Formats: sequence, structure tokens, C-alpha cells
Amino acid sequence: MSSGPPSCEAGFAAVEASGDHPRHPRLVLIACILASSLGFVDGSVVNVGLPAIGRGLGGDAAGLQWVINAYLLPLSALLLLGGGLGDRFGSRRILVIGVALFALGSAGCAAAPGLAWLLAGRAVQGVGAALFLPNSLAILGSTFEGAARGRAIGVWAAVSAISAAVGPVLGGALIDLWSWRAIFLINLPLAAGAIALTLAVVAAPPRRAETGRLDLLGAILATAALGLSVWGLTVGAEPRGWTSASIGAVAAAALIAAAFVWVEGRQGDRALTPLALFASRQLVGLNLMTLLLYGALSGFLLLVPYVLIVGAGYRATAAGAALLPFPLVMTVGGPVMGTLAGRFGARLLLTVGSAIVGVGLLLALRIEGDASYWSAVLPSVLLVAAGMTGAAAPLTTAVLSAVDRRHTGSASGLNSAVSRTGGLVATALLGAVLASRGAALIAHLHQAALVGAGLAMMAALCAWWGLAGDARRAQAPAGR
Repeated sequence: MSSGPPSCEAGFAAVEASGDHPRHPRLVLIACILASSLGFVDGSVVNVGLPAIGRGLGGDAAGLQWVINAYLLPLSALLLLGGGLGDRFGSRRILVIGVALFALGSAGCAAAPGLAWLLAGRAVQGVGAALFLPNSLAILGSTFEGAARGRAIGVWAAVSAISAAVGPVLGGALIDLWSWRAIFLINLPLAAGAIALTLAVVAAPPRRAETGRLDLLGAILATAALGLSVWGLTVGAEPRGWTSASIGAVAAAALIAAAFVWVEGRQGDRALTPLALFASRQLVGLNLMTLLLYGALSGFLLLVPYVLIVGAGYRATAAGAALLPFPLVMTVGGPVMGTLAGRFGARLLLTVGSAIVGVGLLLALRIEGDASYWSAVLPSVLLVAAGMTGAAAPLTTAVLSAVDRRHTGSASGLNSAVSRTGGLVATALLGAVLASRGAALIAHLHQAALVGAGLAMMAALCAWWGLAGDARRAQAPAGR
């Protein structure tokens, strides 16, 4: 995860049937926010901690990439399965299990004697997050109705953005004052509070009438395909270039992905990803846009603090604060963009917002080892934030509007998984940047910024193409 905007899993809440009203709905909202904040705080903190982790455990560039991707891989692949488990066994139960797993993984990361143990802990965190993220929002959906549901999701999105803002600064301070291990320990009190409050105030929501088999085979195939492709891309991006092993891994991933499509076709509407979703031109365009835009954004949010620490000599606290304007702009501008989306439709805002992100990434070409934060770094951060604010606000509702009601849960979950996959692939391709130092590091940052700008512009084209004829469709404000 990144310190970017909350993902389209807000749609999970938007489509849940309402259950019995709890006595303390505000406490339910707090419990769901505590659970979700675990993922947002941890994702933004780890980006700042990468240089210290590399020094502490002797990790090379590939190892540092896997510190991010060992978490994103199970999260991306198992997010939809986590929602299905909540439908089958109850959202409260699966949320508590997910938070407990996340806490266990966090404790393992904090105590890791070596990189392999750290990666194992990160994978456990990813599995836990795949369980609690969709189910925290499913609980919101079953607790609130109508306008109250929209307000609850808005509060969730705003607090998530604030959590992402505070995370890097708090994490940087902990690294400077103590150790990188502290950034994982801060998850433990959050997890304990989320579990205790959930058990105290959240009633077990009603299960859905359908109790068909879970698509476990689809989840296994998706995980294998993502894992092999990410490993192959990571190895291929290393200085030695592509080898027979990395090429073979990507080829095997393609075959497994084809098997996944075949299995999902046989499963029909019970599939992890129903193929009927891809009959919608709008949904295809929106998911392509999401993959490209969030890939570009993830690379930016990973590289800027890393380059500031390694290349410009920033302390971890200062590097964390460097990105603070990003979520603050998102929090303030989101409601305004939601109103504009209702007036002008999603197509224009998604297209223009993506293009502005591309321009902001081009401004990152001004970042040098001795460049001023105020004149070089801040303008890039502000413009990328402004573009993401325009693109993110209408995206959730646009995705939900692209399919019929029986597929809205699958569509929102798919879009959320796609956004994580964009970050997964981007991180896998950044090995050369993370392995370089000095002038080479700055040069690689500039190359990555150019590629990211190109991806953002392609995302703008995908949004314009996918929503053709839909420019004036009214969009209700929604958090992403």
C-alpha cells in the first residue's frame, strides 16, 4: 500500500445490505477506521523506512523491493477472497482474524533477525490486510443506510488520508529516535484497540443467502500468477538484465493467468473475478486507467522519500514530512472534486486529473541531490496531489455505475485489487533506482519520472476512451 488515496474498496460498503442497527453506530465507525488505518499507516511508513531497513538487515535493491511487494502481493491477490470469506463466515469474525494476523505479522517484522524473516512477516501482514480491509467496509455498509452511509464512508476516507499523512512523519521520527523496528511496533496498539472495540460494539452482520463454494482455486491461481510475474520483473530489472529464469517466470505467469481466466469462466458469477465484468467498455477503461495511474503514483511515493534520504541526506523525519502535503490536499480537495464530478461527470475529471499527475511527475525532473525542497520537491508533490484529487474523487462511483447491481461488489473489489497490482508491478521495476547511488540515483529518478509521466498520460487516454458518451453522467461524491 501507499500513502495515496483510499482505494475503491469503498464500494464494498456501498453495496452491502443493511442489517440490524447497533446501539452505538459511531463506535462501530471508529472500530472500522481503526482497522483500516492499520493498512494505510503501515503502507506509508514502510516507504520512509526502506533505507534504514537496508542498512539494518543488509538488504540489496531486490530485497528492498520485496519489503514492499511481499505485502502487496497477497493483498492484491486475496482481497476479493477476503470479502467472500466475510460473506460466508461473518464480516466481524473475518475482520478480527485479519487484524490479529496483521498484528502477528507486525510483531514478526519488528523482531526479524534477517531479511527473510522480515519478508515472511510482511506477507502475513498482507494476508491480514486482505481480510480486514473489505470486511471493515462491509460492516459500515450493514450498519448505515442512505445518506448516513455516505457520510460514514466519507469520514472513513478522510481519516484514512489523515492516517497516511501522519504515518511517514511519525515513522520517520521513530526511525531517527530509535530504530526502523519501531515502525512495525506502532501497529500493535492500533490492532489491539480495533479488535477490542469490534468485539464490543459490532454485532455479527447477517450472512448472505447464497452459500456457494468459495473460489479458492481462483485465489491460488491469481496469487501464483502475480507472484511469478513480479519475481520475474524484479530479476529482469536488475543490472544484469533478463535471464532465462526471469523470462521463464514471466512465461509461466502468463500460462497460469490463462488458466485463471478459464477457471473464472467456468465459475460464472461465483468466480473471484466474473468475466461478465469485462463486457463493460467503461469498466475496462477505468481499470486500465487505474492500473497505469496507480503504478505511476506508487513509484513516485516510493522513490521521493528514498531519494531524499539516500541522495539528498534528509533525515527520515524530514523525508516523511516531505510528502505531507499530498494527503492533506486529497483530504481538502476531495469533497470539492466530488461536487464537480456531479456537475460535469466523471470523464472530464478523470482525464484531466490523470494528465495533471503526469505534469506533476515531469516536475520531479527538477529534483537534484542539492535541490531546495520548496522550489523542486514541493511543486511536484502538490501537482501530483491535485491531479490525484481530481481523478480519485469520482472513480468509485464511476466503477459502480459501469456494471449492473449484482456485479457492483465484484467490480469495486476488482478495481481495488487493480490499484494494488499497479503498485506491485511498479515496485518490481524499480530495482535499478534502488540499487544506485549519487549522480546515478538522481539520473534513474529522472528516468522513472519520465516513465511515470507517460503512464499517467496513457491513463488519461484510457479514461477518455472508456467513458466515451458518458461525459455528462451525474456522479455522486465518493471517497477513494
